[in-house]
Amino acid sequence: LEMLEMTHASEDAHFELTDRPLGGSTTLIVHDRGETREFELNNLPADPAGFVALTEATYDPPTSPLDENGQGDPYAVFGFGAQMAELEIDTRLGTVRLIRITAAHDVGRAVNPTLIEGQIEGGIAQGIGMALMEEYVPGRNENLHDYLIPTFGDVPEVVNILIESNDPIGPYGAKGIGEHTLIPTAPAILNAIRDAAGAPVRNLPATPARILEAIRQGGSSS
Repeated sequence: LEMLEMTHASEDAHFELTDRPLGGSTTLIVHDRGETREFELNNLPADPAGFVALTEATYDPPTSPLDENGQGDPYAVFGFGAQMAELEIDTRLGTVRLIRITAAHDVGRAVNPTLIEGQIEGGIAQGIGMALMEEYVPGRNENLHDYLIPTFGDVPEVVNILIESNDPIGPYGAKGIGEHTLIPTAPAILNAIRDAAGAPVRNLPATPARILEAIRQGGSSS
């Protein structure tokens, strides 16, 4: 009601907000009784009591439940990505030295490229832990002193490739880039280990003992 009074609009009016270029005021567009008027929000009179006008809105993206055949669209937006790992293996010790990870991810629209790269690199760090270090052994590593997680020195150079598809549903065309950045990391590292060692490691994490066992099995089968 306060907005109606400030803009002298009827209860049937339709309001629309548009963003101006950086530094400009947001514009309120009022469609009312066949007329369209624009108001710069900075120029609207302040509330005498000091209250700030707020609005709330929700948006339910288009989805459809799975049918009896498991077909449907349970999610409005899907993230796509691929990663490649380059590494070296010490065939005597079974240790791995990561050299570089290249990560290509569809981000919809890169609203904040620096933040996106940070999300990708953080996800890769978690994926490194999954691939090479993190293993819970009851009674042996029940705290973070004994439970290994990646540190700064364990994360190699990360080459980020941001693919912009300008998703029609996401805000400003953007997609989420959180959890699914860590999903390809462990498979990429295990594929690189298989290529370097000549045999796959089938259980995570790929500890030196498991890598040496894979090398022995690869040598005996060749």
